[in-house]
Amino acid sequence: MRITLVGVLRVEFTVEPFVEGQPGPHVTAAVDAVHSLGPEVDFGPFGTSFQAAPDVAAAAVSALVAAAYANGASHVSIHIERSS
Repeated sequence: MRITLVGVLRVEFTVEPFVEGQPGPHVTAAVDAVHSLGPEVDFGPFGTSFQAAPDVAAAAVSALVAAAYANGASHVSIHIERSS
């Protein structure tokens, strides 16, 4: 059975270690991975976020996790909610 979600999801993520003002390659690679799939990324000091359709959001989350850990991340936190 295939479930199809409609609407927009808001995804917020942090990639650690994070040094304010000096994001390492593990952070920039995760942001670039999301951006390469289309969503605009809002990069902030307490979390980075984007909004996308559920299928794009799922692909972007997978890509950001892979890119972060491939570039030295020690921890990735992700929060996803349906955007109103």
